[in-house]
Amino acid sequence: MPTKKQRSLETKLPEGHTIHRAARDHRRILAGSTLEVVSPQGRFSEGANIISGQFCLTVEAFGKHLLYKFENNLTLHIHLGLFGRISKNKQPLREPRGAVRVRLISQTHFVDINGPTICRVLNDNETKALINRIGPDVLRPDANPDLAFERITKSKAPIGRLIMDQSVIAGIGNIYRSEILWRQSVHPEIPGKEIDRGTFDRIWDDAKTLLKIGVKKNAIVTVDAVQPSKTRYGERVNIFAKEKCPRCEGSIRRLEINGRNAFVCEICQIPP
Repeated sequence: MPTKKQRSLETKLPEGHTIHRAARDHRRILAGSTLEVVSPQGRFSEGANIISGQFCLTVEAFGKHLLYKFENNLTLHIHLGLFGRISKNKQPLREPRGAVRVRLISQTHFVDINGPTICRVLNDNETKALINRIGPDVLRPDANPDLAFERITKSKAPIGRLIMDQSVIAGIGNIYRSEILWRQSVHPEIPGKEIDRGTFDRIWDDAKTLLKIGVKKNAIVTVDAVQPSKTRYGERVNIFAKEKCPRCEGSIRRLEINGRNAFVCEICQIPP
């Protein structure tokens, strides 16, 4: 089984609900304002100068991509990757903590973004091209699940790889993958072409349900009927990084899919 350090790292990696939560929160404090944009670290100074002083129209999430849209048809594109972090704060401004790539400042709040994999300014055509490359996002009302189903059923790749492919389905990360497939009794090594429509719909609907909970609680909670807490919710999962299945008490198998740990109960999830 993975070490405590490995389990901690896995649970801290940003998943789709984190980005949608950030988009929702940042829309409230930044959209409708003219923003000052700076790069305390210095690595994004040129891009910051392009959008600083511009009016922010809205903030949107597409899967794991965060888009700050400005009135001049330019968009700040952020992808946190594995280690990026976001913090939002009320004014007054404070000294940056760590290497802040970009800081967005309104009259009432400021947002710091540390260590993103992608931090760039896109024009209108580049933004449209990016959105077209991203698969249907389970948390967006305009998502078309038919597109995801079509791509899955044409593929020989395992379903455990496909539902984390952001060009197939956007937003599902490593923890959600193991949890959703276990909840729906689907083995991650089953080829996509063997997934029927009913099974796909269960996966899609469960992903939508769980990620909505994640946005609301700002944490990954996949355990049904979890009791409310007086403090901040922590991650509550069924089999991810666990040794025993809570349903059958069988042993949990760890396997690697595209370099990431996945977990499966091969009693509840029949192997192909």
